[in-house]
Amino acid sequence: MLIRVEDIKGEGLVFDWEEPAESFPTLADMIAAEECFFLTPLRVHLRALRVREMVEVEGTVETEARLACSRCLKEYSQPLLARFALAYSEELPQVDTEDDEEGIELSAEEMGLSLFHGEEIDMRDAVAEQVVMALPLRPLCSEACKGLCPQCGADLNDGDCGCSPAPFNAKFAALKGFKAEK
Repeated sequence: MLIRVEDIKGEGLVFDWEEPAESFPTLADMIAAEECFFLTPLRVHLRALRVREMVEVEGTVETEARLACSRCLKEYSQPLLARFALAYSEELPQVDTEDDEEGIELSAEEMGLSLFHGEEIDMRDAVAEQVVMALPLRPLCSEACKGLCPQCGADLNDGDCGCSPAPFNAKFAALKGFKAEK
Protein backbone atom coordinates (compact mmCIF):
# COMPACT_ATOMS: atom_id res chain seq x y z
CA MET A 1 0.00 0.00 0.00
CA LEU A 2 2.51 2.54 -1.17
CA ILE A 3 1.65 5.88 -2.69
CA ARG A 4 4.39 7.29 -4.92
CA VAL A 5 4.37 11.05 -4.38
CA GLU A 6 5.61 11.82 -7.90
CA ASP A 7 2.60 9.94 -9.37
CA ILE A 8 0.16 12.39 -7.76
CA LYS A 9 -0.75 14.90 -10.45
CA GLY A 10 -3.07 17.92 -10.37
CA GLU A 11 -6.34 15.97 -10.38
CA GLY A 12 -5.13 13.58 -7.70
CA LEU A 13 -4.58 9.85 -7.63
CA VAL A 14 -7.19 7.19 -6.78
CA PHE A 15 -6.32 3.77 -5.36
CA ASP A 16 -8.43 0.70 -4.65
CA TRP A 17 -6.91 -2.21 -2.72
CA GLU A 18 -8.20 -5.42 -1.24
CA GLU A 19 -5.96 -7.29 1.18
CA PRO A 20 -6.51 -9.86 3.91
CA ALA A 21 -6.35 -8.54 7.47
CA GLU A 22 -3.51 -10.93 8.24
CA SER A 23 -1.17 -8.88 6.02
CA PHE A 24 -1.38 -5.96 8.49
CA PRO A 25 0.87 -6.62 11.53
CA THR A 26 -1.42 -4.89 14.05
CA LEU A 27 -4.50 -6.77 12.86
CA ALA A 28 -2.58 -10.05 12.66
CA ASP A 29 -1.65 -9.62 16.33
CA MET A 30 -5.33 -9.11 17.21
CA ILE A 31 -6.28 -12.25 15.29
CA ALA A 32 -3.52 -14.25 17.01
CA ALA A 33 -4.73 -13.01 20.42
CA GLU A 34 -8.29 -14.04 19.40
CA GLU A 35 -9.60 -10.52 20.08
CA CYS A 36 -11.48 -10.58 16.78
CA PHE A 37 -11.51 -12.30 13.40
CA PHE A 38 -12.01 -10.70 10.03
CA LEU A 39 -14.52 -12.45 7.80
CA THR A 40 -13.77 -10.43 4.66
CA PRO A 41 -10.61 -8.83 3.32
CA LEU A 42 -10.06 -5.13 3.91
CA ARG A 43 -11.37 -3.07 0.98
CA VAL A 44 -9.56 0.24 0.84
CA HIS A 45 -10.41 3.20 -1.37
CA LEU A 46 -8.00 6.18 -1.27
CA ARG A 47 -7.74 9.51 -3.03
CA ALA A 48 -4.46 11.41 -2.73
CA LEU A 49 -4.01 15.10 -3.59
CA ARG A 50 -0.93 17.31 -3.51
CA VAL A 51 -1.48 20.60 -1.75
CA ARG A 52 1.73 22.63 -1.94
CA GLU A 53 4.31 20.57 -0.03
CA MET A 54 1.74 18.31 1.60
CA VAL A 55 -0.17 15.24 0.49
CA GLU A 56 -3.78 14.92 1.62
CA VAL A 57 -5.26 11.43 1.63
CA GLU A 58 -8.98 10.79 2.00
CA GLY A 59 -10.40 7.32 2.01
CA THR A 60 -12.54 4.54 3.36
CA VAL A 61 -11.80 1.08 4.62
CA GLU A 62 -14.47 -1.64 4.85
CA THR A 63 -14.49 -5.14 6.27
CA GLU A 64 -16.59 -7.45 8.41
CA ALA A 65 -15.40 -8.66 11.79
CA ARG A 66 -16.50 -11.48 14.07
CA LEU A 67 -16.53 -10.27 17.67
CA ALA A 68 -17.56 -11.66 21.06
CA CYS A 69 -20.41 -9.81 22.79
CA SER A 70 -19.17 -8.16 25.98
CA ARG A 71 -22.40 -9.10 27.82
CA CYS A 72 -23.29 -12.65 26.76
CA LEU A 73 -19.98 -13.76 25.14
CA LYS A 74 -21.74 -15.05 21.99
CA GLU A 75 -19.93 -14.39 18.73
CA TYR A 76 -21.58 -12.19 16.14
CA SER A 77 -20.50 -10.48 12.93
CA GLN A 78 -20.38 -6.72 12.49
CA PRO A 79 -19.64 -4.71 9.36
CA LEU A 80 -16.97 -2.04 9.85
CA LEU A 81 -16.67 1.13 7.81
CA ALA A 82 -14.16 3.88 8.54
CA ARG A 83 -13.85 7.16 6.67
CA PHE A 84 -10.68 9.13 7.21
CA ALA A 85 -8.68 12.13 6.05
CA LEU A 86 -4.94 12.32 6.68
CA ALA A 87 -2.28 14.89 5.85
CA TYR A 88 1.34 13.98 5.12
CA SER A 89 4.39 16.20 4.83
CA GLU A 90 8.12 15.62 4.37
CA GLU A 91 8.88 18.31 6.93
CA LEU A 92 6.97 20.52 9.32
CA PRO A 93 5.66 23.67 7.65
CA GLN A 94 6.93 27.05 8.84
CA VAL A 95 4.39 28.94 10.90
CA ASP A 96 4.57 32.74 10.82
CA THR A 97 4.48 34.32 14.28
CA GLU A 98 4.58 37.94 15.31
CA ASP A 99 7.71 39.23 17.06
CA ASP A 100 5.97 40.03 20.33
CA GLU A 101 4.43 36.57 20.75
CA GLU A 102 6.17 33.82 22.61
CA GLY A 103 7.28 31.04 20.26
CA ILE A 104 5.58 27.69 20.78
CA GLU A 105 6.92 24.59 19.11
CA LEU A 106 4.33 22.09 17.89
CA SER A 107 4.94 18.48 16.98
CA ALA A 108 3.70 16.95 13.74
CA GLU A 109 0.97 15.07 15.63
CA GLU A 110 -0.25 18.29 17.28
CA MET A 111 -0.52 19.89 13.84
CA GLY A 112 -2.44 16.88 12.50
CA LEU A 113 0.37 15.85 10.16
CA SER A 114 2.14 12.58 9.57
CA LEU A 115 5.70 12.86 8.37
CA PHE A 116 7.03 10.71 5.53
CA HIS A 117 10.51 10.27 4.16
CA GLY A 118 11.56 9.52 0.62
CA GLU A 119 9.37 9.26 -2.46
CA GLU A 120 6.64 6.98 -1.09
CA ILE A 121 4.00 7.06 1.62
CA ASP A 122 3.23 3.70 3.22
CA MET A 123 -0.47 3.58 4.05
CA ARG A 124 -0.40 0.16 5.75
CA ASP A 125 -0.17 1.44 9.35
CA ALA A 126 -2.70 4.22 8.78
CA VAL A 127 -5.26 1.79 7.33
CA ALA A 128 -4.78 -0.69 10.19
CA GLU A 129 -5.19 2.17 12.68
CA GLN A 130 -8.50 3.15 11.08
CA VAL A 131 -9.79 -0.44 11.37
CA VAL A 132 -8.79 -0.63 15.04
CA MET A 133 -10.54 2.69 15.73
CA ALA A 134 -13.69 1.43 13.96
CA LEU A 135 -13.95 -1.57 16.31
CA PRO A 136 -16.46 -1.00 19.13
CA LEU A 137 -15.03 -0.53 22.62
CA ARG A 138 -17.74 -2.76 24.11
CA PRO A 139 -19.01 -5.07 21.38
CA LEU A 140 -22.70 -5.93 21.76
CA CYS A 141 -24.62 -8.51 19.76
CA SER A 142 -27.67 -6.23 20.24
CA GLU A 143 -28.55 -3.22 22.40
CA ALA A 144 -31.17 -5.37 24.15
CA CYS A 145 -28.66 -8.08 25.16
CA LYS A 146 -29.33 -9.09 28.78
CA GLY A 147 -25.96 -10.76 29.33
CA LEU A 148 -25.17 -13.59 31.72
CA CYS A 149 -26.56 -14.26 35.18
CA PRO A 150 -23.93 -13.17 37.73
CA GLN A 151 -24.79 -16.13 39.98
CA CYS A 152 -25.12 -19.16 37.70
CA GLY A 153 -23.76 -17.87 34.37
CA ALA A 154 -26.88 -18.70 32.36
CA ASP A 155 -27.57 -16.66 29.24
CA LEU A 156 -30.45 -14.36 30.21
CA ASN A 157 -31.33 -13.84 26.53
CA ASP A 158 -32.61 -17.44 26.47
CA GLY A 159 -34.94 -16.83 29.42
CA ASP A 160 -34.95 -16.36 33.17
CA CYS A 161 -32.58 -18.73 34.97
CA GLY A 162 -34.58 -18.88 38.22
CA CYS A 163 -31.86 -17.44 40.46
CA SER A 164 -32.99 -15.01 43.14
CA PRO A 165 -32.02 -11.39 42.51
CA ALA A 166 -28.65 -10.31 43.82
CA PRO A 167 -28.83 -9.16 47.44
CA PHE A 168 -28.75 -5.43 48.14
CA ASN A 169 -25.20 -4.25 48.85
CA ALA A 170 -25.01 -3.67 52.63
CA LYS A 171 -22.50 -0.84 52.16
CA PHE A 172 -25.30 1.43 51.04
CA ALA A 173 -28.00 0.22 53.48
CA ALA A 174 -27.66 3.43 55.52
CA LEU A 175 -28.64 5.49 52.47
CA LYS A 176 -31.79 3.45 51.74
CA GLY A 177 -34.18 5.92 53.39
CA PHE A 178 -32.12 9.06 52.78
CA LYS A 179 -33.94 12.07 51.36
CA ALA A 180 -32.15 15.28 50.52
CA GLU A 181 -33.69 18.51 51.76
CA LYS A 182 -33.93 21.42 49.33
